[in-house]
Amino acid sequence: MKETYACEHCGAEADMTIEGMEKVEDVIRREKKLSCRKCGKEVSWTRNELKAIRVAMDAEREASQAYSRMAKKTRNPKGRDMFQQLSEFEMNHYKKLGELLKSVQEKGEWILYSGTSLERKTISLKTEKPKGQEQLTDIDALRIAIKEEKKASAYYRSMAELTKDPRGKDMYKRLANEETFHERILNDQYYSLSNTGIWSWGD
Repeated sequence: MKETYACEHCGAEADMTIEGMEKVEDVIRREKKLSCRKCGKEVSWTRNELKAIRVAMDAEREASQAYSRMAKKTRNPKGRDMFQQLSEFEMNHYKKLGELLKSVQEKGEWILYSGTSLERKTISLKTEKPKGQEQLTDIDALRIAIKEEKKASAYYRSMAELTKDPRGKDMYKRLANEETFHERILNDQYYSLSNTGIWSWGD
């Protein structure tokens, strides 16, 4: 499916398309600017930012649900706590993006985003049986999570580059940095679990 973008100046079709699951960063690399075929003026990405926010919201909701499932299937209490906190973290991203969407729709304004933090705490080492049928090993769950965090960070950095509003750039950069931080945490756990068989989260 091919999607076209309209010129905000004259309404004509803009000279760029995004097909299927093409990455935003690939479009940036290919097209440094978006120009109108009819009037020749550069087209702002403003009209497409609502769609970008909705895409990010969908991704954050799915990430939150995925982490919640991982938490239920992880035997180790440290791993369970980490995945649950990541689930709540991504849900907070989802809510903040929802606030942003409403603000842009109603007032045309970006919101300030001060960031979110994870809480490291002492965790009981009592192992519980995971709920439901366990389909992934902890290592597999970490590997998948790392891949998704890397994708999320790349998406937000792409949108930061495309967004002209200073608040928008700042918010997307903060979101990207937080996803990169998640990736680093997951990589640390992956390394620890792979080499020692021990979760280091909460130590």
